[in-house]
Amino acid sequence: MILRGLIKPSGKTKLTNIRIVLVKKVLSTLALAASVSLAGCATSMPVGVILTDVTLPAGATANGEATKVGRAKCQSILVLVAQGDCSIEAAKADGGITEVTHMDWKANNILGVIGNYELTVYGN
Repeated sequence: MILRGLIKPSGKTKLTNIRIVLVKKVLSTLALAASVSLAGCATSMPVGVILTDVTLPAGATANGEATKVGRAKCQSILVLVAQGDCSIEAAKADGGITEVTHMDWKANNILGVIGNYELTVYGN
């Protein structure tokens, strides 16, 4: 065990056991803090550990001004199951769009329990 090298007890006393438990708790807390602080590193969009609620541009073209809007939605549950169609084609069909001018991506996720995602396509 790693901790035995860190703590050299003079005998098996109650105080020694308390020290071992405290060192384990401190190391566990540090490991948890490190994993939480590194959870959002190097992502393609801003991600919050507790809550993510962002709208980002997904793309644009030189096709002029938009007169129609279409949306496509999908959802994830417990980061285990994901369902829905968030494709550009689904959003175009929803809005009756044949020519895309620009797109926005919206993500809403709470603690990784429920995630709602929406692609909004603007066009003609």
